[in-house]
Amino acid sequence: MSIGALVSLLRSGVLQIVIMSAPILFAALIVGLVVAIFQATTSIQEQTLTFVPKILAILGMLALLGPWMFASMREYTINLFNLIPMITR
Repeated sequence: MSIGALVSLLRSGVLQIVIMSAPILFAALIVGLVVAIFQATTSIQEQTLTFVPKILAILGMLALLGPWMFASMREYTINLFNLIPMITR
């Protein structure tokens, strides 16, 4: 296996991770921002107030995007297994 193919394989793995985690991280970011604005406007400085909405948003996104994430990961894994004969040459 050449260095270029190895770099391409690693790059596609990192890209797969970024694509799958971006929607969940974006949802947590938006919810955190909304809660922070709410805390700033009401002067409620409770640190634990941000955790419950973020956890609920992350769980909701996982429930909503779970099938897509599983299908994407399954396709990537199948592609990796199909590359095994080419790697061993």
